[in-house]
Amino acid sequence: QVQLVESGGGLVQAGGSLRLSCAASGRAFSMYAMGWFRQAPGKEREFVSAISRNGGTTDYADSVKGRFTISRDNAKNTAYLQMNSLKPEDTAVYYCAAALLFAGAYPTDREYRYWGQGTQVTVSS
Repeated sequence: QVQLVESGGGLVQAGGSLRLSCAASGRAFSMYAMGWFRQAPGKEREFVSAISRNGGTTDYADSVKGRFTISRDNAKNTAYLQMNSLKPEDTAVYYCAAALLFAGAYPTDREYRYWGQGTQVTVSS
């Protein structure tokens, strides 16, 4: 079992940057693909980014490509989301998630088994 704790959220002006962290408890962190999702008020949760077990490959939603960078440090059991050039529409609660078993190159939403509690990101205009 894996427990995930996000941190690094906050209030930032448009154009600014934030770095989210997702600390995982337990062993075998490197066996999990990691993902970031977000949910804005009144909207459904949406995929933001994913990273493979060894960090060698990454995937991004079109809305964040070129602005966000996902990474991981398996020695520290931590995944990161560097967010640059933030926009007001990036305002949401951001969640990290972990998937052990999945069929494709990246897990689907349903294949993420473990989720963090979320961290609020607010971008002011």
